[in-house]
Order: sequence, then structure tokens, then C-alpha cells
Amino acid sequence: MRVIGIDFGMKRIGLALSDATGLLASPWQTVQGGAPLAAAARVAQLVSELGAEDDGLAAIVVGLPRRLDGSDNDQTPIVRVFAAELARVTSLPVVLQDERLSSHEAESRLALRERDWRKRKAKLDAVAAAIILQDYLDLLKDTEYRTQNTEDEGR
Repeated sequence: MRVIGIDFGMKRIGLALSDATGLLASPWQTVQGGAPLAAAARVAQLVSELGAEDDGLAAIVVGLPRRLDGSDNDQTPIVRVFAAELARVTSLPVVLQDERLSSHEAESRLALRERDWRKRKAKLDAVAAAIILQDYLDLLKDTEYRTQNTEDEGR
């Protein structure tokens, strides 16, 4: 099953998708941002279109903005409203994933391949969403690996 990753912004929302195995995240597209409830409705429409595919969607991962010390910032409550609305309208599990420094990492990665900042800016949000999603997938994979090893040691 696939997972969608979201980097929410008031101007733009970056979207990323995992592969069918749930191991690899890739940037998908950028859509218009805006108020959390309206933005959630737009993203929910895309999610419903993806759900019609054979491998469907298992979950939604939304990047949760935080300060470097881990405390909430002014965007955190807005993203929580967006995530809650997405959960309500899609009936899919929504996971909040720490997104600290994801945009900075996305910019660094894009700068290696693209010199023109205008072209980088157009791709930035979707790449940030892929970084958020990949962090979640890696954490999930690591947790499953540790659980499996703990069960093997108990036998």
C-alpha cells in the first residue's frame, strides 16, 4: 500500500508518494495552499483519486512544523487543523511527522542539480514532502526491524 506525504504551506502544499511497497518516497506535485479547511478539501480530492488505484493509499503523513528545540511554532496549530480535517474527510489515518529542517534539506538537494533558484523554488515543496515522507517510512521500517529482532531473540 502507498502512503502520501504532505508539506503544508499557506501558499503551496508539497505532495509526495511512496512506491507500492512503502519503502521509497518521491516528490509528486505542488498544489495551491490556503486556509487549512479549504486546503484539506483540495488535497482530499487528490487523495480520493489515488484511492481508486489498485494499490490505494494506506495513510497520510503530514509534516508538523516545530522550532529547533522541539516546541510548537505559529504554524503548528494551523497544520494540526489541516491534518484533523484531512482525517475527517478522507477516513484515512493521518500521521504527524516532525518536519524540522526538511525545507532546508530540500533546498540543499535541489541546489546540487539546479542552479536557477526559480526552478528550484517550483520543486521545493514537493521535495520537502518527499523528505518528510521518507523520514516516516524509514522510521516505520526501523521500528518493524527492531520489533522483529526482539521477537526472534525471545524464541
